[in-house]
Amino acid sequence: MSISQAIAPHLPQLRRFARALTGSQKGGDAYVVETLEAIVADPSNLDAGADVRCSLYKLFLNLWRSVSVNTLTDAAAVSTDEIGTTRRLEAISIMPRVVLLLTALEGFDLAEVSRTVGCTAEEARALLDEANSEIAAQISTDVLIIEDEPLIALDLQNVVEDLGHKVVDVARTHREALKAVQHHQPGLILADIQLADGSSGLEAVNEILGAFEVPVIFITAYPERFLTGAPPEPAFLIAKPFSVETLRAVISQVLFFDRKSHRRASAPAASARA
Repeated sequence: MSISQAIAPHLPQLRRFARALTGSQKGGDAYVVETLEAIVADPSNLDAGADVRCSLYKLFLNLWRSVSVNTLTDAAAVSTDEIGTTRRLEAISIMPRVVLLLTALEGFDLAEVSRTVGCTAEEARALLDEANSEIAAQISTDVLIIEDEPLIALDLQNVVEDLGHKVVDVARTHREALKAVQHHQPGLILADIQLADGSSGLEAVNEILGAFEVPVIFITAYPERFLTGAPPEPAFLIAKPFSVETLRAVISQVLFFDRKSHRRASAPAASARA
């Protein structure tokens, strides 16, 4: 397989990463072009013995650190929501921002991150934790917990409040969840799928989403039952028993990249179908 064939499948994702990192479509594309030109000029710039994707992103990041191609935001090509996300990204320190984007946007695991940015897995974890802490300092929101087990609900509440968010209600059933959104408009929902009265947290959330947009993280002991590819399928799902570190990271990243994550206490409460 030629080098061009090997890297071609990764170029759309690299352009996405470059745009998110630089905050500019033109600037991001310019760095990608610079990366491709470096490979054409000297194919050994791409480590043929390494994972192609990691090697491609590593070369890109090396050039990004060393070459000022274009630091101007292309306002005509960036939406208002993207500008808001870009500003939040710019408020995060550079290397934590890189690690956050590699993991949250590109799906790299910590071993891949360490190979890409040239650090240990422990250092990559520390950078990701730093990014999540900086995100938490930027974003606070109201959270609805839908969970029928009191101890798990308490654990969730502790994590949420440690991140600087406010738990507005804890619902144990489908009916309680719908009643809760009649009084609150949460900026995030954490939901179990199997509820106390045999009702479905998934169905409750789908009904809530018919009233207003809100990011949702599902937490379940049986993730394989719901990752079947058939709708409705949760976008964000954490398996029980969950680790506090995973939950913290997912909450922070979901809110960071959600365009409606900055909720206002004065916003009108959304109605839900009872």
